[in-house]
Amino acid sequence: MAGPLAPAGTPPAPEEGAAAWRAQPVTHYENFPVASWLCPPALRAPIAAIYGFARTADDLADEGDATPPERLAALAEYGTELHRIAAGHPPGARWAAVFGPLQGAIRGHALPVPLLADLLSAFTQDIVRTAGGLTYADREGLLDYCRRSANPVGRLLLHLYGIHDARALARSDAICTALQLINFWQDFSVDLPRGRHYLADADLARFGVERALLQQQPLDPRARALVADAAAWARALMDEGAPLVHQVPGRMGWELRLVVQGGLRILDKVEALRGDSLIRRPVLGGWDWMRMVVRAVAM
Repeated sequence: MAGPLAPAGTPPAPEEGAAAWRAQPVTHYENFPVASWLCPPALRAPIAAIYGFARTADDLADEGDATPPERLAALAEYGTELHRIAAGHPPGARWAAVFGPLQGAIRGHALPVPLLADLLSAFTQDIVRTAGGLTYADREGLLDYCRRSANPVGRLLLHLYGIHDARALARSDAICTALQLINFWQDFSVDLPRGRHYLADADLARFGVERALLQQQPLDPRARALVADAAAWARALMDEGAPLVHQVPGRMGWELRLVVQGGLRILDKVEALRGDSLIRRPVLGGWDWMRMVVRAVAM
């Protein structure tokens, strides 16, 4: 299989301009539903287009064997293409399957392009920080990253749903930041060996944990306590944002309930491992999805 920087090839021409492109189906493993049957049919296409844009950018930043400079160059080209199609130019051949549907969504729903650009800013930051072996000094720096890496997705979805009030936006930000943090805590065993650090220096210092010892076995009790504290932080953010499910109407609200419960279920598993998520990755199974549905109904 070609790496993420290989040209995608020239797809067949759309029938009636860029808006006729169809977003690609979701093929990556996800903990949470993405444009599922619960989503109103009229919104599935723009949601899938947003997902396809973000997923492809994430792959450019993270998948394959490209060097950091090659990844940065690809993301810069990707960002240029975003602004080209937002200005009305037809999508180029390389990512037409991504930018064709996205252009249709931007035109049809007036999507805020700066939110899409924020996602690319976060992916670029990830490449630079990982290549330099950089860490986050404190939680404020990590929250700024989440503001660009995760929160735009929730705000874009609320935009599609026609929800714009400040309380809803704040709750959406809390949910999306929580989901990003949960993803970090779920992926310790993958990220740490790759030099990707999302536990802040200040938190390690607070628990007296040396970064180099995070995966040393047997795990230090202080490292276990650090992970428990990180999980509690993410859970508090999710609890803060969860009332948003009652502001989002109908089937959209039910999809959001499953997103919230998916994040909380992963946290259950992280907490049950008592720090062992530093060395092995928790995943959701069939019984977990059943539990998520029951909890979603009870919200």
